[in-house]
Amino acid sequence: MKLVLASGNPGKLKEFSALLADSGFEVVPQVSLGVDDAEETGLSFVENALLKARHAARASGLPALADDSGLCVDHLGGAPGLYSARYSGNHGDAAANNAKLLRALEGVPDAQRSAFFICVLVLLRHAEDPAPLIAEGRWHGHVLHASRGMQGFGYDPLFLPQGQTLSAAELDPVLKNTLSHRALALARLHALLSAS
Repeated sequence: MKLVLASGNPGKLKEFSALLADSGFEVVPQVSLGVDDAEETGLSFVENALLKARHAARASGLPALADDSGLCVDHLGGAPGLYSARYSGNHGDAAANNAKLLRALEGVPDAQRSAFFICVLVLLRHAEDPAPLIAEGRWHGHVLHASRGMQGFGYDPLFLPQGQTLSAAELDPVLKNTLSHRALALARLHALLSAS
């Protein structure tokens, strides 16, 4: 099945290309079809993923897969959460977002730095699909006191996954793609597809 991936984020495109390599889907990034990013006006990860998928499906005429994801820090009441990509005010400025997060957690001990990455995936068979497939994955860990690693993107250098000694940005990409919130959400989506 040909599927439009409703994202313009290069880091996400790279991860999804690897995660969907053996899925049987022919994945086409929306940018290659001239589709711009949708405005994220939802109040939840599910709402934003639906908005993105509908926008891409409408503009392309293809089934669409969209995700909305972010980092939720318990000590900060779930922030940056829904606003992870624009936490510092500038959309996609990872360095500024990471710096703001470190400032917000300054002096907070390890025991209070628990966090999780969340990914909500929405698959629409067509733009007006009344029954989208929705899958969620959560990757638990905690926020480090300083950046570590050069791989990954976004908050990966500050995130130490539960049970790991390496940050998400230090993990081998193949291993990361078996552990991450996106990998977990995609596994659930595969299960939903198999059942439908």
